[in-house]
Amino acid sequence: MARKDFLDIASLTREEVDLLLDQATPFKELFTRSVKKVPALKGKSVLMLFYEPSTRTLSSFEVAAKRLSADVIDLDVPHSSVTKGETVKDTVDTLQAMRADYIVVRHKMSGLPQAIARQTRASVINAGDGAHAHPTQALLDAFTLREVFPDLSGRKVLIAGDILHSRVARSTSRLLLKLGVEVGFLGPGSLLPRSGPEGIRRFTDFDEALRWKPDTVYLLRVQMERQDAQYFPGVQEYHRVYGITSERLDRIRGEGVYVMHPGPVNRGVELCHEVMDYERSLINQQVENGIAARMAVLYSLKPRTDLQDADQGHI
Repeated sequence: MARKDFLDIASLTREEVDLLLDQATPFKELFTRSVKKVPALKGKSVLMLFYEPSTRTLSSFEVAAKRLSADVIDLDVPHSSVTKGETVKDTVDTLQAMRADYIVVRHKMSGLPQAIARQTRASVINAGDGAHAHPTQALLDAFTLREVFPDLSGRKVLIAGDILHSRVARSTSRLLLKLGVEVGFLGPGSLLPRSGPEGIRRFTDFDEALRWKPDTVYLLRVQMERQDAQYFPGVQEYHRVYGITSERLDRIRGEGVYVMHPGPVNRGVELCHEVMDYERSLINQQVENGIAARMAVLYSLKPRTDLQDADQGHI
């Protein structure tokens, strides 16, 4: 793949998607070996620039980079000059002097990774920007589904929850549509976006959505931190109407439906405790696959830092 950056799903071709998914498979096979590293990115450096809290994405990128033998630089944003008023541009200019080959960035501002990509020769990877996009999450979701359904064409995935504020819903739905998957959105009318990709079914009733016969229900976290108003009566009511309750889990189990969630999980809100032990839960598989998918992304990109070195007389 000849791209410098990995910023969104919309710009990817089907060929590029298939290439990344195919590449993730041998990387996952590494996990079963006694030595889980390859020298693919030896001598390269990967900078983690996370302005928002993260557990899974940050640690997944760090493990992915290290398994490719890259050096990892984790900028501790809460203790950096950002707290003294330094702008993102000034931070990137400063870090550019460290000659990072890759910059993995998460920020609450939509579009910021694209802006950073324009001002650096390093490969920029979007690890989540506001409610806009989370492309590596979409990639690992598709990879996880493809392990269960080798041919995804015609499969049905119901994405349920706070879709309005979800970068995961935007990216994953776009990628699944590219792969021929039928996608449905379920949630309170107040949390369903008014616009979006064409061809997505919309439901406000869980029973009606299950009559659509989805192969997988993909639950989303209710993002209280992004809500500027009250979008539903309360947490208990939300769980009863839009969560997987114990009763709803029995129905899902009977119909052989798989369950996914990007994490972190809010037990008692979008799902009951029993879901985590459900035999068709793919949630832990998603975490493992995140490493392989992000290894594929890092491996596939082409930083322009080598060109910079040549321009300045460095070998």
